[in-house]
Amino acid sequence: MSGHSKWSQIKRKKGEKDAARGKLFTKLIREITVATREGGGDPSGNTRLRFAVQTAKENNMPQDNIARAIKKGTGELEGVNYEEVSYEGYGPGSVALMIDTLTDNKNRTTAEVRRVLTRHSGHLGEAGCVSWIFDTKGVIFVPKESCDEEKLLGVALDAGAEDVRDEGDGFEVLSALHDFEAVRHAITGANIKYDSAEIQKIPKNLVKLEGEDAQKVVKLMEVLEDLDDVQRVSANFDVPADALGAD
Repeated sequence: MSGHSKWSQIKRKKGEKDAARGKLFTKLIREITVATREGGGDPSGNTRLRFAVQTAKENNMPQDNIARAIKKGTGELEGVNYEEVSYEGYGPGSVALMIDTLTDNKNRTTAEVRRVLTRHSGHLGEAGCVSWIFDTKGVIFVPKESCDEEKLLGVALDAGAEDVRDEGDGFEVLSALHDFEAVRHAITGANIKYDSAEIQKIPKNLVKLEGEDAQKVVKLMEVLEDLDDVQRVSANFDVPADALGAD
């Protein structure tokens, strides 16, 4: 893994997506519902909804589930009113954390996030304390067996990608939000298969961790993402490829 393991790489290695498909569907349904409520139920005119629906389809969510989530967002079906709340804080080794949630009870979610952080050697911070460390980007992961680097570079950069990074087991294609859809469409059009395409918060700088701190941060990330209200956790850590053991 090119000498380090960022959180997205660690999740791929551990198979988190397959192991928690039911929880993933719940998070995707919330995202579709909120995206619809904010921008309307037509994906062609609602970029956030279009991304959410595409992600749901790529994870084999049934079309009926997607349709119901959209109807809840438009008010055609009764649904829960979710609020977007982001938390900023620190984990072991002074790692910066951004925790994005969709919740119907902010007090409950705040208490749960604070409890998990406290139990895993972390703490909440003030608004703005770490958000400056992260840039929001489109990230597409292409396994190496799907395409050689030269072809991927040509297709992705021509479509507006900012960078293509070798991550050992595959390539990460990074793009600005306004170019994300065009890059994904170009990759698909070139018959290049990708494992994931999503919006991520990418850190501008990384804290290098080893040993116990590395183990603690990964465990903290896993527990946070397992919370029902948490949609995404971002952190600015690097760890050696062998720091996490066999799993």
